[in-house]
Amino acid sequence: MSHFVRYLQLGIEHVLPLGYDHVLFIVALFLLNSKLKTAFIQCTLFTIAHSLTLALAIFDFINIPTQVIETAIAFSIALVAIENLFIPTLNILRLSLVFLFGLLHGLGFANALKEIGIPKSQLIGSLFGFNLGVEIAQLLIILICYISIAYFWKKKDWYQEKLINPLNMIIACTALVIGIQRLLN
Repeated sequence: MSHFVRYLQLGIEHVLPLGYDHVLFIVALFLLNSKLKTAFIQCTLFTIAHSLTLALAIFDFINIPTQVIETAIAFSIALVAIENLFIPTLNILRLSLVFLFGLLHGLGFANALKEIGIPKSQLIGSLFGFNLGVEIAQLLIILICYISIAYFWKKKDWYQEKLINPLNMIIACTALVIGIQRLLN
């Protein structure tokens, strides 16, 4: 198996099934307004940002302690879910936050990749494969959310109040608990 394909698979696995916090983040992005276009825009911007810091960290231009990064990632998930409750529209502030949080999450991906290890001779192809795998997993999460949550229910009167807001609250609370646990470890 080529390094590219191996790291593509590792990128997918890092999100599905291993990256529960990453899944929460992508679901929270989707829950902004349950539109595929909005979710794909955010996801793409997020991917661009995390690709930058992932590469910078792999090449040792950035080095931040893992606990700091992982704690901040958890709190970023909570912030996105909370923002969904108050500003359910895609705007420049939201896009800026998604980009900023993408930079942060890229550092988390870099820590995971450093643990796995990348052969120096295959660095670029492996990084590209891993990023592509992460993107595939993210798009799959968005499609699953759309089909299971929005497609059948988004036109119902109760959709926002009885389904989307509670899901955002659950994500926010879960992420806050994870963040506090990481902070205390």
